[in-house]
Amino acid sequence: MRMMMKAKMDTTTASKAIHEGRMPTVMQSMMEQLKPEAAYFGPEGGQRTAFIVFQLDDPSQLPMISEPLFSELGAAIEIFPVMDRDDLERGLSAIASRS
Repeated sequence: MRMMMKAKMDTTTASKAIHEGRMPTVMQSMMEQLKPEAAYFGPEGGQRTAFIVFQLDDPSQLPMISEPLFSELGAAIEIFPVMDRDDLERGLSAIASRS
């Protein structure tokens, strides 16, 4: 299932990871693991935030995905299902065909 993860990083913890040179390693490892469809980075609510769209094949992957972000960057993480335009059109067509 296509998922979006929003990871808001604790400013102090993430700044320390940047200064110690750990941030690039954490992010590169995450990108290699997730092979995201899209990834965007920017501030939200005054915190470094990553928005990453990826395919989740098995919920048992969640600890492997989230734990490095928790422990290395002090991140608050939300993961939720999302659709692209084609998915939305198929879903709406299915509703219309039942009417």
